[in-house]
Amino acid sequence: MSRGQVADRLGELGDLYAENSGGGPWEWNEGRGLFLHRLVLDLRRPGFALLIAEAATMTGCAYGFPVCDDGPRWRGLDGNCPPALHRLAASGRLFAVPAIVVRPWVCTQYPGRDWNLARRLQRRLLTDHDAALGVTVVARGDVRTLRALRSWGWRSPTPGARATPRHAPCRVLVLDR
Repeated sequence: MSRGQVADRLGELGDLYAENSGGGPWEWNEGRGLFLHRLVLDLRRPGFALLIAEAATMTGCAYGFPVCDDGPRWRGLDGNCPPALHRLAASGRLFAVPAIVVRPWVCTQYPGRDWNLARRLQRRLLTDHDAALGVTVVARGDVRTLRALRSWGWRSPTPGARATPRHAPCRVLVLDR
């Protein structure tokens, strides 16, 4: 979607996030506002891309942007990024995926299958941008999101080693194309 198309559909995107974030109405409103704030900020980044899945209504979305070693930083990745990811960012082949929003059942029913909606959205983002690797950050206490991402193929950047220090507020995860 173009930036203008995303701007035209911000309300729908916010609603999709709120409907699928869990919690009660207060959490929906707060989460919706935070999601839209982050989306509007990220929309300005060079190379920004957003994909949506629709049937009769919007059923999912994922967005991201290239991580450039000399460009604007991404909150959570600073200070927690392994050197190998810096090298990949310098080559222009690292792609940040801040959000994948899908219905809750997508997280639990067949998450390991290639046809899973979340897997298709994330794979398409990476393929369309010729990224070698996707990167995301997850708040350390967000076990639900961490579990879903791992079931969709996300992993620690350094197998067998602690990806981020225990004191870091976020975990860094990567996804192979």
